[in-house]
Amino acid sequence: VQLQASGGGLAQAGGSLRLSCAASGRTFSPYAVGWFRQAPGKEREFVAAISWSDSTRYQDSVKGRFTISRDNAKNTVYLQMNSLKPEDTAVFYCAARSSRGSSSFVTDYNYWGQGTLVTVSS
Repeated sequence: VQLQASGGGLAQAGGSLRLSCAASGRTFSPYAVGWFRQAPGKEREFVAAISWSDSTRYQDSVKGRFTISRDNAKNTVYLQMNSLKPEDTAVFYCAARSSRGSSSFVTDYNYWGQGTLVTVSS
């Protein structure tokens, strides 16, 4: 499956952005999908994930601000980001794993999109 992440850009602190992860090649529905991010000089870290049954999990720092969802009919997973903070600035990646259960570990994901840059100004 090929993944295409989009929706990044520049936002002010307190603002919102919605990222999209579109899949092609295969239907998305049997896969768990995650969002990760990587800030300059830092390791890639888990942000949010959704299982095939729409069970979700989040990194503690984004709980209550970010929402992950999926639209299987459109083969797309979204990450709605509200109340953005400058520390959210990073390249965001979506990833899929050949399992119905989600995971917060980078190594559990088989397929990766190219990343989309999110910059939050203070």
